[in-house]
Amino acid sequence: MGTVITRVFDILAYNLEKFPKEEFVSGKINGEWKKYSTASFCKTVDDLSKGLISIGVKKESRIAVMSHNRPEWNISDFAIMQIGAYQIPLYPTLAEHDIKFILENAEVSVIFVADEEIYKKVNSVANEIESEIKIYSFNQVSGVSHWGELIAEGQEQTTIALDTYRDAIKPDDILTLIYTSGTTGTPKGVMLTHDNLVKNFENSAVIFPAGVKKVLSFLPLSHIFERMIVYLYLYTDAAVYYAESMDTIVADIQFVKPNGFSTVPRLLEKVYEKIMEKGKELTGIKKGLFFWAVGVGEKFEIESGWFYKLKLGIARKLIFSKWQQALGGEIIVIVSGGAALNPRLARIFWAADMPVFEGYGLTETSPVITVNHFDNTMFGTVGPVIKGVEVKIAEDGEVLARGHNIMKGYYNRPDLTAETVDAEGWFHTGDIGELIDGKFLKITDRKKEIFKTAGGKYVAPQMIENKFKETVLVEQVMVLGENRKFPSALIVPNFNALKGWAAKKGITYTTNEEMVKNEQVIAKFNEIVEYTGKDFGKWEQVKRICLLPKEWSIAGGELTPKLSLKRKIILEKNKDIIEKMYKDAENFKA
Repeated sequence: MGTVITRVFDILAYNLEKFPKEEFVSGKINGEWKKYSTASFCKTVDDLSKGLISIGVKKESRIAVMSHNRPEWNISDFAIMQIGAYQIPLYPTLAEHDIKFILENAEVSVIFVADEEIYKKVNSVANEIESEIKIYSFNQVSGVSHWGELIAEGQEQTTIALDTYRDAIKPDDILTLIYTSGTTGTPKGVMLTHDNLVKNFENSAVIFPAGVKKVLSFLPLSHIFERMIVYLYLYTDAAVYYAESMDTIVADIQFVKPNGFSTVPRLLEKVYEKIMEKGKELTGIKKGLFFWAVGVGEKFEIESGWFYKLKLGIARKLIFSKWQQALGGEIIVIVSGGAALNPRLARIFWAADMPVFEGYGLTETSPVITVNHFDNTMFGTVGPVIKGVEVKIAEDGEVLARGHNIMKGYYNRPDLTAETVDAEGWFHTGDIGELIDGKFLKITDRKKEIFKTAGGKYVAPQMIENKFKETVLVEQVMVLGENRKFPSALIVPNFNALKGWAAKKGITYTTNEEMVKNEQVIAKFNEIVEYTGKDFGKWEQVKRICLLPKEWSIAGGELTPKLSLKRKIILEKNKDIIEKMYKDAENFKA
């Protein structure tokens, strides 16, 4: 009969039986590709499990992994889960106070770290914690136990029967604790079970048609989106390759030539912007053809007439084939999540024969609630619900979800669990949305991010921000105006694009700090704001802006690891600028 997958680690036996391969999971470390076959991967997992058992790890022990994407992340993940311990992923960029909170709250006894830099960060925190935490590194680090020692120890263990451990694990047992801080507050440990993830990847598999055999991964595995997607890749017979970093991604795409990858919209926007910059440099008939093809792409519909199909065929042959080459030339599907994807961008990528499927979910929902796929796609929406999940819209517009994907609860926080999952099992997402045609979910904003102006009007900032970001000159933007007379915006320009614009206008580019104060630059951005605002109600229109000289980042504390804006922190860091902006507006009227 073969392996039936009811727990996540069953994927390994399933792969060995159905489609063993020479390149199963591979990663690029220091410029070199390290490749594991299915057999060697599974053997290393088993040896590491035995090594962990030999140091006292048992069912419900807590083991953390703090590393960038690499095969060792997955090996340790499977080795932990198949003995019933809880895997706790930590973002490499976490602040020390968050690391300390999570290690203490989850009562972590063992942690795997990637390298010396992460080791130093973790070690200084571990020394402040009363209980002992054993640290193992993936890289060789002087004075630190190497994870290879545990594997070697496991190879010596001849009396440990791993099947006894596996058999003791039920589908409803906890697989992982994932701490989410969101944009506010102390991190909360989301308890996800084997069943949550197994059902999620089985029912999200509709996004991958046959033929997806090799994929590139670069979004952090410590986030549930990429982690579930990697389980899904392994379930659907795709070989996984980890990019070395975001800096090497162009070279890594050309090496792997993936059939698919998952991404956040910002990366697709950057690919699009680079292609458009090259298009603008063309001259004569080539330039005309390029922009004609983009125009054709913008009108893309999945169902279209023969004349459009004829034009699209020409555009694909002459122009879009080069776009495909920029992403390796073998893309079958791209999955987008984490933030709203601009529908115009989605149409253009589809027109270029690189379909982008946008989905939606949260850590607490394992994560997929809805996703577009080949049989069911609507631009501007996050798709229909996956099998086994229900969605309804509450009276105040909040999206509620129920089904196999809902978490077991927040670790040691029954109070917070009861606030989030109601008595009927509906999870309250905190997002505002609507169902189009009764089945396609469209997210319009975060419930907590909607603000009320002094005039009592509600403003949903995300929709306005997404509109601003359609402009190549805008890199980041935050719309604000809680209890103010009108909305305003903090804008971080795309400084590369701004340099190009300044050169065309004959403006000497000095420093970013000086350019955001330049009157011609400010006038240009005011023009963008005015043009963008015409699609919104009068009360939603941004009346004042301030340009900032430095990008917001995870390291700077303004972005979550998922690249969402930490609005409270941005407001706090820029409070003097904001006060001055509103004061100047008052004086101007006076």
